[in-house]
Amino acid sequence: MIEAVDRLVSALAKLPGLGRRSAERIALRLVRDRGRGTTADLISALQGLESQVRLCSTCGAMTPADRDPCRICTDPRRETRSLCVVEDPSDIASIEASGAYQGRYHALMGRLSPMRGEGPRQLRVEALVRRIGDERIEEVILALNTDAESESTAQWLASKLAALGVKVSRIAYGLPVGSGIAYSDPVTLQRAIAGRMRM
Repeated sequence: MIEAVDRLVSALAKLPGLGRRSAERIALRLVRDRGRGTTADLISALQGLESQVRLCSTCGAMTPADRDPCRICTDPRRETRSLCVVEDPSDIASIEASGAYQGRYHALMGRLSPMRGEGPRQLRVEALVRRIGDERIEEVILALNTDAESESTAQWLASKLAALGVKVSRIAYGLPVGSGIAYSDPVTLQRAIAGRMRM
């Protein structure tokens, strides 16, 4: 394979949901569509992403590069005594779209996954513990996915956070097992937030 194509395939294969074969198909499609502007559009979009978007230093949500902390963290109308903990920034966007939660968030940036070498040190757990103390959080709502690794993460976090004297709850199981928050519709997310359970 040509080196430039191989580098692109390797880069694409690192993205979640894309294996080597899917990455090859995308790379070959970009080569085939050369001259139609697809590659230039993709390059422009990636450069815009790099220069115009960042992750909020407080909660981890996506925010414009010139706005940190993000609008959710700085909105005085948000409820300040609860913190909704999610795995990824995309989960924040999904819950926000449901309109079911009016508090603040904390993205872990992953979940415990021994198979991928991701333990507590790779997650934003220390920052979460600091926020609970600094912001006087009374309730932590765990809005993690429903697969085995997410369940293990939720159980581990619940025991760690309960030792801090904070109420820990889990969103209700309105989500299909094995699915993710980003794939759920707003009604399902509303029901899941409203029916959360104490852990």
